[in-house]
Amino acid sequence: MKLILFDIDGTILWTDGAGRKSMEAALMTVYGVSGDPAYRYDGKTDRQIVREQLRARGLTDLEIDAQLPALLDTYLENLAHVLASDPAAARLCTGIEVLLDAVEARDDTVLGLLTGNVALGAARKLGAVGIDFTRFRVGAFGSDHEQRPELPRVAQQRAREALGMELPGDRIVIIGDTPADIQCGRPIGARAIGVATGRYNVTDLAAHAPHAVFADLGDTERVLEAILA
Repeated sequence: MKLILFDIDGTILWTDGAGRKSMEAALMTVYGVSGDPAYRYDGKTDRQIVREQLRARGLTDLEIDAQLPALLDTYLENLAHVLASDPAAARLCTGIEVLLDAVEARDDTVLGLLTGNVALGAARKLGAVGIDFTRFRVGAFGSDHEQRPELPRVAQQRAREALGMELPGDRIVIIGDTPADIQCGRPIGARAIGVATGRYNVTDLAAHAPHAVFADLGDTERVLEAILA
């Protein structure tokens, strides 16, 4: 059995900056500051984004933590509004729908998520492109830990609970569009597949030595071969 963990933003879907717009508005509402427009969100967890943005604005961790639950609640409200106001902005990445179906249909693979989004944000983004959040049997989210390298262990533990079996790292595959996706599973021995449907190209991702890298996920057979190898 293998656990296949998909990233969301830039791997499963694009939401035309809905997450960033929602987070920036929440930062202003709750903390009264805006984020740096040059700051990169990709590859980071929601809570990490908040902390790094606010530290750069001079806030202490104590000040950040005091309002963090309110910030995330406001962000999620904003995200629901932004996604509903422009349904056409959210779209699936090339090949992902067929690949998800193919992984889910097999009896030797388990469909899962590993994403920096908090869990409810992940569900809302997936819902915006017509993907049922509950079809992913295992998930690790930005609401579970602030640092992405901790999430593979969370997924491993949840797989143990959900499937009733131990899955060593070499039976876990992480598919994502950033160097952080490629690197985060290494402490547990997980393999990574890079896909250049985000802001990094094939050369950028290959430099981080993933198990495989693809321009997109359109060639289902080749991607499955890499997953199962």
